[in-house]
Amino acid sequence: MPRVKSSRNSPNKSPIPQGKAGVVRIISGQWKGRKLPVRDLDGLRPTTDRVKETIFNWLAPHVRGTRCLDLFAGSGGLGLEALSRYAEQVTLVEMDKGAADQLKKNLVALGSQQGSVIQADAVNWLQGPATPFDLVFLDPPFRRELLPQVCELLEQRGWLAPDALIYLEREKEMADLALPASWQLLKDKQAGQVCYQLYLRNTQNDTAI
Repeated sequence: MPRVKSSRNSPNKSPIPQGKAGVVRIISGQWKGRKLPVRDLDGLRPTTDRVKETIFNWLAPHVRGTRCLDLFAGSGGLGLEALSRYAEQVTLVEMDKGAADQLKKNLVALGSQQGSVIQADAVNWLQGPATPFDLVFLDPPFRRELLPQVCELLEQRGWLAPDALIYLEREKEMADLALPASWQLLKDKQAGQVCYQLYLRNTQNDTAI
């Protein structure tokens, strides 16, 4: 059993209407039901509550006390949900300054000392000094071919703990995605045109989570 302690831009999910306030809702944990404002960005597509609920059902025994990375944080829906479920520390990386500033405000509103926001390009940031994470959320902008490079950097540059779990969200039509050989598929599901999967780093005999 492994010990485990995303901007989301795509036409495949309904973007937040321009000129209107968006919100992200925390579905469980210490801040269950809290709604937080989301920066109004063209094409921003926060992970839906339905998909988020499935993800965190998969991860339910493995979030508390872990170090998490939400690499393309966007609305922060995944990283904030992990914090609500008592992750030890969550790093949210977001390139857009306005979205990053809103994430910082939301952490203040929650009174969280365990979350930190880094405004940076994900690919460039991953080429810097690494600290291993137990759980990584990858939900990059669609149709920009970011996943192969990002996954390789995570694996090769020391960003993943030995038994890290990696959540990956991608467009359905992205076939034959090259992933590190040590990543073992645990869960695989589809919602509309979006595929979402959970991987375990390092192949082990017991794949159940």
